[in-house]
Amino acid sequence: MVNTIDARTSADQILMLERGALDRWGKGDPGGFLDLYAADITYFDPVTATRIDGHQAMVNYYRPWVGKIQIARYEMLNPQVVVEGNMALLTYNLVNYIQDAEGVELVGSCWNSTTVYQHRSGTWKAIHSHWSFTRHTAFQNMSPEASERQGA
Repeated sequence: MVNTIDARTSADQILMLERGALDRWGKGDPGGFLDLYAADITYFDPVTATRIDGHQAMVNYYRPWVGKIQIARYEMLNPQVVVEGNMALLTYNLVNYIQDAEGVELVGSCWNSTTVYQHRSGTWKAIHSHWSFTRHTAFQNMSPEASERQGA
C-alpha cells in the first residue's frame, strides 16, 4: 500500500501548527516556531543580513527576543496551503495588534509570511521560512525606478 498524505488534513494541520507558534510568539516565546523548525531550517527576515542556516542558529537568533514580544492579538489573513506529496507551502499575511500604555489596541507590525514544510517521520517540519514587511511605510511611495537604486 502506498502511503499518501491527505492534502486537506495536512493543510489543516499546518495551519494549526502555525497558529500555535504565533500564539506563543505573541507571549514572548519563540519556542513555538523553534518546535516547528527542522534541523536544517533556512530563514530570512528583514533584520537578517544573510540567510540563517540550521536550528541552533535559529535558537541563537531568537534568544534576545525571549520575553520581549507582547502581541495582544493577531489576524492571519489570506492563509493558503498548497500540499504536493510530502511538501507543503504556506503563505499568509499577518497583522499584529499591540496595546499602548493606556490599554488601547493599535495595529502593530504587518507581515508577509512564506514557509515551506516537509512531512518527515509522521510530522510536518518547516524547512524554510521567509518573513517580509507588508507595504512598509518607508516604501509606500517608491517608484519602480527608485526601487532598483542603491540605498533607495
